[in-house]
Amino acid sequence: MTPTIAVVILNWNGCKLLQQFLPSVIEHSQNAGVTVVVADNASTDNSIDWLKTHHPTIQRIELDKNYGFAGGYNKALAILNTDYFLLLNSDVSPAKDWLKPLITLISKNNGHIGAIMPKIRSHATPHTFEYAGACGGFIDKYGYPFCRGRMMNDIENDHGQYDNDSREIFWASGAALLVKASLYTELGGLDEHFFAHMEEIDLCWRMKNRGYQILCEPQSVVYHVGGATLDQSHPRKTFLNFRNNLYLLVKNLPKEAFARTLITRMLLDGIAAIKFLVSGEFGFFMAVFKAHLSFYQHAPRYFKERQCNKNHIPQKKLPEVYPGSFIYDYYIRKKRKYSDLLNY
Repeated sequence: MTPTIAVVILNWNGCKLLQQFLPSVIEHSQNAGVTVVVADNASTDNSIDWLKTHHPTIQRIELDKNYGFAGGYNKALAILNTDYFLLLNSDVSPAKDWLKPLITLISKNNGHIGAIMPKIRSHATPHTFEYAGACGGFIDKYGYPFCRGRMMNDIENDHGQYDNDSREIFWASGAALLVKASLYTELGGLDEHFFAHMEEIDLCWRMKNRGYQILCEPQSVVYHVGGATLDQSHPRKTFLNFRNNLYLLVKNLPKEAFARTLITRMLLDGIAAIKFLVSGEFGFFMAVFKAHLSFYQHAPRYFKERQCNKNHIPQKKLPEVYPGSFIYDYYIRKKRKYSDLLNY
């Protein structure tokens, strides 16, 4: 039986992005059981009018206010009734037949796949991977994320080097994220306390803690602009990444590594803050400082959520967690590609 899929694009004042990318999403998503949906976070531009005029048959979900990325998706997906949700950024252009490999994979699913992502290339430079996910996400033992095809800001050309490596990944990018609808609902969806950044890593980690697989299907390809809402070099992004990473660790780390990892990360964050200060990057120094203030302020809530999740947190680290320090390997050992890391 063909699974039903809702390809859901969350929009907020992104009429220009819809004009540029929605036609290709519709064109390349003509598969049985697939519905394209635009969920609008109470846009104040002419997004809704444009949709009504140019794509009147596209299903629209008009939310009453801007709930942000996580909240917007949670509100919108609660209305839908399909087997799978495919969360798709509004600045993504899918390749032809991008859904077929994903549908084939979930059709063979034994019930243990929680989420799948396609391979993500850059829209601006299509021969390279894109920052937000590349060919599948991982984290190291201290919680630092990296990707096959992207280490820090070093991005590889894609010449098929990971296409035959079907190993399980740790996290799938929220830019193009196919999730099992019943599991998404069971887990409460994306955590709205993140506001933005790393909420998809948290969702995937919660899935993995419950025994589900996260996969990348490189035969499915999309092209992502990236940075359409917040530039990589913006201090606000630094704040969210540092704060949310600590939150991520508190919620999901196994008991045996919890205290040691959290203390080490706080020390490493302090070193990063000092480096920003010495380099004259005061805005980024303050971003790290404010991230920790926010974390300490809300720590009781984070620990309460960990307590609620404790029955689902494994006692030991998951096998897809890189056992070394990605940061040490990158800066000290000069390992600038995923393939340079030790096998694990």
